[in-house]
Amino acid sequence: MAWDFETDPEFQKKLDWIEDFMREEVEPLSHLGMAVHGSLGREKFIKPLQQKVKDQGLWACHLGPELGGQGFGQLKLGLMNEKLGRNGLAPTVFGCQAPDTGNAEIIAHYGTDKQKEQYLWPLLNGDIRSAFSMSEPTGGSDPLTFKTRAVLDGNEWVINGEKWFSTNARYSKVLVLYAVTDPDAKDQYRRTSIFLVPTDTPGVEIVRNVGVGSGEIGAGSEGYVRYTNVRVPYDALLGERGAAFVIAQVRLGGGRVHHAMRTVGACKHALDLMCRRAVSRTTRDGKLADLQMVQEQIADSWIALEQFRLLVLRTAWLIDKHKDYNLVRKDIAAIKVAMPKVYNDIATKAAHLHGALGVSNEMPFMHMVTSSLVMGIADGPTEVHKVTVAKQVLKDYRPDNDLFPSYHIPRLREASQEKYAKELGELKEAYKAAKAPA
Repeated sequence: MAWDFETDPEFQKKLDWIEDFMREEVEPLSHLGMAVHGSLGREKFIKPLQQKVKDQGLWACHLGPELGGQGFGQLKLGLMNEKLGRNGLAPTVFGCQAPDTGNAEIIAHYGTDKQKEQYLWPLLNGDIRSAFSMSEPTGGSDPLTFKTRAVLDGNEWVINGEKWFSTNARYSKVLVLYAVTDPDAKDQYRRTSIFLVPTDTPGVEIVRNVGVGSGEIGAGSEGYVRYTNVRVPYDALLGERGAAFVIAQVRLGGGRVHHAMRTVGACKHALDLMCRRAVSRTTRDGKLADLQMVQEQIADSWIALEQFRLLVLRTAWLIDKHKDYNLVRKDIAAIKVAMPKVYNDIATKAAHLHGALGVSNEMPFMHMVTSSLVMGIADGPTEVHKVTVAKQVLKDYRPDNDLFPSYHIPRLREASQEKYAKELGELKEAYKAAKAPA
């Protein structure tokens, strides 16, 4: 029987290197703000760190060797991402930043040789960025409500519509666009296709950049994108016509798991800061750590985090075992449901224990709270995933439509008495014999 909670010693050395690298080089760099972004900043700060990661054989580990990665299974990725998740710059340094990872994955699976040459290899090398242009202002991420249309005109597609929250649109070279191509298809899930649209194509307009949470309007990285008579060649189609829903599930299944892995790290970071505050801050009655209500909050946070972490790692293990996201739908949906709640609860408690400092912009907690709300929306809202969990659980049950159910206690008692009638009879006779006069 194989059942183990220990990490392979050789891989543990890699994790130890990541821990030191994060603390000594990645986390300090993240405090330089916009200086590390842009072409000059990336060359001076990011590229050297990326090279160190490559030298360690830890670059883009979610990909197979044929794509320049290590082909790590999901369980190893989970252990890695716990460490990367505590800092927003880390995924870029390790070549696994969203949405580029998911976009690269579907281009690798479904792209033509020309598409791979034009977009995949530059994405994998970190030379360009991409945007995931799916959600719309009118219906969110539900593909059955999409209004954006792509109409075939000779050998070109003409695209019209608007997209909302196209992450990294302002930095992207290519937009992975979802558009309706067959509105009258009998199978409603075959009505939408995916296109690779260069961001500088005439008719592509970034109406404005939207930020998450507070901050200056127009300074965010979530693009509100308008497509007006955008013309792309027929071979801009990614995969088969009408296959957007199937391709999206391949992309989003892995994305949801990796979000959860990194959220484990973010939760651990919040808990660490909460505990450091508790043992450091002194009140008139002693340290915060001596107060039972604070102890309760820390205990609840630790228990919730450990439960969530084990659920994430078990899900990763199941993906490695089955090699099929569809067979792990329930588990993936479950971690997606748990993720925003656990993250929000721990981040909120951490902020509260830091008092006014905790809710200021001089601490990370309000960003964490906002991020937890994003996790309840990104890659599908929590409610949708709860429905998936329930359906997957219920499919293993069959109706029990007698007047009283088969688990009705009187019915169970009657069945037990019938099953053990012989033994009960023998026991009854033994009692009679024991009471008989000598």
